[in-house]
Amino acid sequence: MVDVVVKESKIHRKGVFATRDFKKGELVIDWSTCSTQLTREQVEKLSDTERKYVSLLKDDKYVLFKSPARYVNHSCDSNTKAKGGCDIAVRDIKEGEEVTADYVLEKVPGLHLKCNCGSKNCRGIIKIDP
Repeated sequence: MVDVVVKESKIHRKGVFATRDFKKGELVIDWSTCSTQLTREQVEKLSDTERKYVSLLKDDKYVLFKSPARYVNHSCDSNTKAKGGCDIAVRDIKEGEEVTADYVLEKVPGLHLKCNCGSKNCRGIIKIDP
């Protein structure tokens, strides 16, 4: 059974959407099936496009996301958080709802973008120094 699907998003181009209900605390996306761990040196060799799909784990360990994880859009009021190599629901997520993460908490290196999340808590600009 497929729990999420990639399709057009109102936030930004493509997004990830729940194909079933998720309860708070439930695993939504397991990164082990859709990511590769990289060193800082490997990240520096990536194209600017691919670097958009990288997050810092810890101790100079990075993860390059593949589909569907790479299409999880930012929200200042996200419904998942990263924990133990997975996206975990921080509140109940309804079938058809877009799965989102807070890129500031995800530590996306060198991130600087205008936020389109539409949340009442929207920060407007998302920036993380490299």
